[in-house]
Amino acid sequence: MPLLLALETSCDETAAAVIDQDRCVLSNIVATQHTLHERFGGVVPEIASRAHVERVLPVIDEALKNAGTSLGELTAIAVATQPGLVGSLLVGLTAAKSLAWALNIPLLAINHVAAHLYACRLSAGADAFPCVGFVVSGGHTHLYDCQSPVEFQLLGATIDDAAGEAFDKVGQILGLDYPGGPLIEALACNGNPQAVALPRSFLHDPQLKFSFSGLKTAVLYATRGTPGSREIPPPLTDQRRADIAASFQAAAIDILIRKCEQALVQTGRNTLCVGGGVAANSVFRVALQELCTRRDIRLIIAPREFCTDNAAMGAIGWELYERGLFAPLDADVTPGLMR
Repeated sequence: MPLLLALETSCDETAAAVIDQDRCVLSNIVATQHTLHERFGGVVPEIASRAHVERVLPVIDEALKNAGTSLGELTAIAVATQPGLVGSLLVGLTAAKSLAWALNIPLLAINHVAAHLYACRLSAGADAFPCVGFVVSGGHTHLYDCQSPVEFQLLGATIDDAAGEAFDKVGQILGLDYPGGPLIEALACNGNPQAVALPRSFLHDPQLKFSFSGLKTAVLYATRGTPGSREIPPPLTDQRRADIAASFQAAAIDILIRKCEQALVQTGRNTLCVGGGVAANSVFRVALQELCTRRDIRLIIAPREFCTDNAAMGAIGWELYERGLFAPLDADVTPGLMR
């Protein structure tokens, strides 16, 4: 069976996976950098790229060992070349180029955002396209009309913070560690989602665009008080923190679900694929299922282990390989998003 080695270094995860042509993931190794960036409350690009340099070869080695294979048995190398942090992307691409040249096998340049949606294909075990694709993560909140795994048209996107970024920043406001998303979800379990009135930007606007900066600021004011106001906010007890977390989570998910529904109506698609780190949120997953049940839409959400950055979603490289879409050895990275 032909084997693909996929690499992912677009942000702060160094990952490698071995996937066969039937899209069976034989290994999926991820080295996280959370402890390196925790004290900064977010990813520091220079620290991320230096960590990738240290980890990329050991991660590749472990992925090959776990798959019970070797470099000589590989058919192709796939690597994320866009979007992401320039330095981080370059580390992965340099490693992939070196292996492709040394082994004389094809190099495949994959799109990180498209790969997040392809993780839904791994979940379904069958073709998931055409569909409305929704990538919701720390760097992306983007809706696409997906004609195929490699053909996308942007429908709408955030005009400021990504949803996952807002979760992390609200986590900071509430005194939580980084990354804040999973901790917000856990804290919200003990809170009242209706306790704090928070804005929902563009909720009734027909345009497919998102904004989370106002919501984030409203959480800041609910926590610390409004500048220039004499009104003192309630004490930030454990229950108050839980209520704010639950109210924020509810507002963010309301926005995501509303725009997702608008995209389904606009395109007429009967399949919805959702990927990205925020797609691991249990409350969001339930809300998506409720939407799709009501609309009679086929819902495919990436498995939780493939929601956050990983290399298994690099299985999309097989789609490029089978179409003969090989990358030259002078390929470069493209930090910007696909449009």
